[in-house]
Amino acid sequence: MLSYQHAYHAGNLADLHKHALLAVALDYLTRKDKPLSYLETHAGRGLYDLTGAEAQKTQEAAQGIARATVEHWLPQDHPLMQALRAVRDLRGAQAYPGSPLIAGHFLRHEDKAHLAELHPAEFQALRRVAGFATLHQQDGFAMAQAVCPPDPRRGLLLIDPSYEVKADYAAIPRQIGLIARKWNVGVIALWYPILTDHRHMGMTAQLVSDFPDALLSEVSFSPARPGHSMIGSGMFVLNAPWGLAEHARQIEAMFRERT
Repeated sequence: MLSYQHAYHAGNLADLHKHALLAVALDYLTRKDKPLSYLETHAGRGLYDLTGAEAQKTQEAAQGIARATVEHWLPQDHPLMQALRAVRDLRGAQAYPGSPLIAGHFLRHEDKAHLAELHPAEFQALRRVAGFATLHQQDGFAMAQAVCPPDPRRGLLLIDPSYEVKADYAAIPRQIGLIARKWNVGVIALWYPILTDHRHMGMTAQLVSDFPDALLSEVSFSPARPGHSMIGSGMFVLNAPWGLAEHARQIEAMFRERT
């Protein structure tokens, strides 16, 4: 359960889908003059070097954010592109922000952030770049259950597990149900991979049954390399901010046209 490291996959097509929707949601939430809380259950290291050995080994970023940037898949004023430029201005042209630093771009002085990461090396790397947040080296779901409802009550929780254990798919609907009961006004966003065996379908069916008004966004793409099992990306968003559903449809259309 501690083996996953996102550096091999940072900036891939799944990140593009996930981070585009996350950035739009945070951009909307921070436009209102009210403080908010940002929580993340599986934060990773927060910042990635696309020239690093891990990224170069898989070349997933080359097919994702690198191609999307060169071909202008997203307009320059898109919230994700704004966050990417801001991070690269500080960290270099080949830096890629994970969701903690995308959030950090939008969060204001009055906002609060709680980031959980269990992997020891990833947690130490996160400490170096996420000074704006309260960091928790513990199971992310335990952190979310302990912190919710957060103060301020307005805000967003991102759940982004590695799914190394198949049991995660069965456990997640219950976890979200518990959190939603504690924090009924929170935006709860879940990312999940779409694999060739479609093991996510039982989980998403349960979530849609439990929360029929939630946003469900899925995109498809070719495997990153022969034998790679991920063929798409999904986002389930409870209490989606205004306009996010329309933006999700635009992102889905972009993927159909470009991948």
